[in-house]
Amino acid sequence: MTNERSTSVWDALFDSPAEAENLRLRAKLMRVLTRIVQSWDLPQKDAARRLHLTQPRLSDLLNGKIDKFSLDALVNILANADLEVDFTVKKKSA
Repeated sequence: MTNERSTSVWDALFDSPAEAENLRLRAKLMRVLTRIVQSWDLPQKDAARRLHLTQPRLSDLLNGKIDKFSLDALVNILANADLEVDFTVKKKSA
């Protein structure tokens, strides 16, 4: 038995570092969107319209159904909320 240590929960879930990073970024964007939508204090139907989504699609987002959203889709939804996405790329810590 080896004592390998994962650098994140995402790394532990996936064999591929690329898959882990993609999921980590999608989760982060979904958390931001959830907070934004909640801050609007609108019925889901109205919030969905504001984001150019259907109400069931917004419900999927708010319920954390991460498998239903690509990075591209999440960036588009954030843009529909009049938000700008800015990424920082850096070397992983050892």
